[in-house]
Amino acid sequence: MSADPTGRALALLSLLQTHRFWRSTELAERLDVTERTVRRDIDRLRELGYPVAATSGRYGGYRLEAGAHLPPLVVDDDEAVALAVGLRYAAVAAIDGMEETALRAFTKIENLLPHRLRRRVAALHSTVTSVPPTGWNLVDPESLSLLAAACRDHEIARFDYRAGEGSATRRQVEPHRLVTAGRRWYLLAWDRDRDDWRTFRLDRLTSPRATGVRFTPREVPGGDPAAYVARATGSVPRDRVATLALGAGPDDLREVLRWVDHVVVETTTGATIVRIRGEDVGRLAMTVARIAFTTPVEVVEPDDLRHAVERLGSHLARRTGVR
Repeated sequence: MSADPTGRALALLSLLQTHRFWRSTELAERLDVTERTVRRDIDRLRELGYPVAATSGRYGGYRLEAGAHLPPLVVDDDEAVALAVGLRYAAVAAIDGMEETALRAFTKIENLLPHRLRRRVAALHSTVTSVPPTGWNLVDPESLSLLAAACRDHEIARFDYRAGEGSATRRQVEPHRLVTAGRRWYLLAWDRDRDDWRTFRLDRLTSPRATGVRFTPREVPGGDPAAYVARATGSVPRDRVATLALGAGPDDLREVLRWVDHVVVETTTGATIVRIRGEDVGRLAMTVARIAFTTPVEVVEPDDLRHAVERLGSHLARRTGVR
């Protein structure tokens, strides 16, 4: 081990950041120094703000604990690349306000990377791309934090929820787990009013609040929350895709498209091209009809949806003579 105190302290910090308990003799052996030197280096780390807890006695040692502020971190090559890549793609994680913060942190880390690591990160960025969120289905980070804490603390939560068809309800649930699927976030919870498990899309959830009432966790059917959410959200595959030309700009369509599974393809002055998904042609036709209450709609493709919408319009316009 180098006699340089700074290099030795960084090596010691790298060991402590595993957050396991290290006996003093183990650290001295790893660093090839005396236990007295280890104690001096521990004191140096404490002066820099690292909260290192000590246990005295024959089997005494050290453990790095959580502190009141974030001191500098020491990471190895693979960890540095993982941090850089993770921050870069956190910008498209569909969490409101995350993009600017993630990119700012990414820039700081990238500027510190040596050339060999910067090339690895650049290679990943140049060969991987993401479809960015539309901006209309973003998750509120405060809601995410509150529900994560409720899952951790087994605390009952309340919130307002709007279903895909637009109906609004107030829910009281036992939050179990947050699950990500693509760019969407889901809460798996036991609905106390419906006496059953339910999955909730976080972008459709508003005004969450913790009640302060604790609950005893239940066993998720199958034991795997992620698998349960995958089954629940994929039980009705949305395999049909349609392209629509809407006679309004994105800002005017914000509310009507809020509950539609869609991606904005192109925007021009006073017009927006979107791609929507649905279970079948009938449901897609109903989505088109709902949008038509707000703005003119033209079905670009597929042809069977265009014909279905024409039949729907014809039936609605026909007078049956029934009193």
